[in-house]
Amino acid sequence: MAPQLRLSSSAARRGRLHISALPFSSRLIFLIRFGSTGVLTSTNPAQAAEDMASNTKTVAGHNLDPTPWHPFPQIKERLRPLTVLRCVVLSCPSSPPILPAPRPNPNSPPPRSCPNFFRAIHRDLDPWRSTRISAALVAEAGKRAAMRVVILEGRRLFVDLYYACVQSRALVTIWGLLQLLRRYPGMVPDVDLMFDCMDRPTLHRFEFRPSNGSPNASSLPIPPPLFRYCTTEDHFDIPFPDWSFWSWPEINIRSWNEEFQSIKRGSQNVKWNKKDKTAYWKGNPFVDSPIREALLSCNDSNKWGAQIMLQDWVEESKSGFQKSSLSSQCNYRYKIYAEGFAWSVSLKYILACGSIVLFIDPQYEDFFTRGLVPKENFWPVSPTELCQSIKLAVDWGNSNPSEAEAIGKKGQSFMEELEMDRVYDYMYHLLVEYSKLQDFKPVPPPSAQEVCADSILCLTDEKQRQFLETSYASPSTSMPCTLPPPGNNHQT
Repeated sequence: MAPQLRLSSSAARRGRLHISALPFSSRLIFLIRFGSTGVLTSTNPAQAAEDMASNTKTVAGHNLDPTPWHPFPQIKERLRPLTVLRCVVLSCPSSPPILPAPRPNPNSPPPRSCPNFFRAIHRDLDPWRSTRISAALVAEAGKRAAMRVVILEGRRLFVDLYYACVQSRALVTIWGLLQLLRRYPGMVPDVDLMFDCMDRPTLHRFEFRPSNGSPNASSLPIPPPLFRYCTTEDHFDIPFPDWSFWSWPEINIRSWNEEFQSIKRGSQNVKWNKKDKTAYWKGNPFVDSPIREALLSCNDSNKWGAQIMLQDWVEESKSGFQKSSLSSQCNYRYKIYAEGFAWSVSLKYILACGSIVLFIDPQYEDFFTRGLVPKENFWPVSPTELCQSIKLAVDWGNSNPSEAEAIGKKGQSFMEELEMDRVYDYMYHLLVEYSKLQDFKPVPPPSAQEVCADSILCLTDEKQRQFLETSYASPSTSMPCTLPPPGNNHQT
């Protein structure tokens, strides 16, 4: 591990970096890294160091502007120069440790096949199957990205930051990628990809050459490959597991494995025949979501069989999230899923309850929703005549309690099978298949920073650190599941 920076007590109070206050080994590393670039000057090295630190971009997004295609309210925090230099410059080892990779054991059973919805990986990458992915095409995707990610040697991760992401999305997303490298050390191929951390996809299919190679569309450009958290049937954006699988500290949501187990225990507190017979939804309707706003008119348990609750996250944060525990919201036979500004991370928590999920016809899809089957894992609800459709579902479920309970249980079982091992498997196979389409050798741009677990944790506050540390991945003792070939991906 690289040495840590230390300041005198007076320098620490001022938050100023004085080179002379550093141990000799730290001064040497600092001067080697920055002296040759001309960043430091002989006239005032301390001021030059502070200027450099204040302009250094970090995944905390403290000095980055919001994405111009999705501006959002942002409070820019000024990290102390010492903090920036310690976290960005000296936190990561010059040579990451080589962890043992899993090896096939001839005496062990072969890896199980991945869930069938993994087939969607082939579909998502079809647009580049014949043209392949060039460095120029990746650069084009950068015009719509918040950051660039380069993975080398299966253990080194570099990030080039362009714009800030909402809250801690960038920080936790990069943490998740680092955990993938820990889960399957040395196995992730070299990749160079662009990632946007905002909600809505941007690569409209009508603007680009279709994946079927239609000669009539040869004049259209090839879509640039862009990763994000969701997509639609009308977009080329590549869906990737969202940050909340590792935690969402701002709203007190822990890592997925922790949350699922807590929600499942909460779902068992009340037996099905004792659960409230109404449909329940709680959330923020004021996020530019017509469906959620329309849902407010259904808040009548007698007329529509629905209870619609508004979530005020500001007030919840002030009270320590005492009324927003996900495990305490499973006492209803029916839970409603309504998309927000785009897809919503809430779906996995709603399905985890074991209630029958009333799924309002979605526009967006994330990586796992392609495996959900109507009337098997959820009950579809029409966005037209919304309240009436909810009422019909509730009436059917109350008249057929065994069948309704079975659908709820299958939804919960689907999410139980989507444990973090499967999330890492999906990430692994997506990056492997993506790397096969690259026609160039990935090289981090000069402006990229190498990041590691220590450099991420170094930038976190106490709560973020606690949440992330519980999601550390251990090196796998078995190989990833086997990716199914292209085909029908609408079965689990």
